[in-house]
Amino acid sequence: MLVVVVACAAGPPVQEMSDARQAIAAAREAGAATYADAGLRAAEARLAQAEVQMNERMYREARRLAVDSKDAAIDALLRSRALREAAAAPDAPRP
Repeated sequence: MLVVVVACAAGPPVQEMSDARQAIAAAREAGAATYADAGLRAAEARLAQAEVQMNERMYREARRLAVDSKDAAIDALLRSRALREAAAAPDAPRP
């Protein structure tokens, strides 16, 4: 049974790659290219590195990079939402 669990963990990180792609797409839709460009570019770069590692069958490293990519994309998404909302908020009332 342990061999099966280890073999599954060592397989291609298909779900993690998909999660990263979806997070990047969501960040783009939220305006990350405008409000959090550095974070979006970092997420895309990590995903590209993950794809290289996956093609080389370095699945553990590909998985780590894909998770890092997703995390960076989520950070860019949250930052872009916050900055967009702050830009749209009316100025505070003046006394």
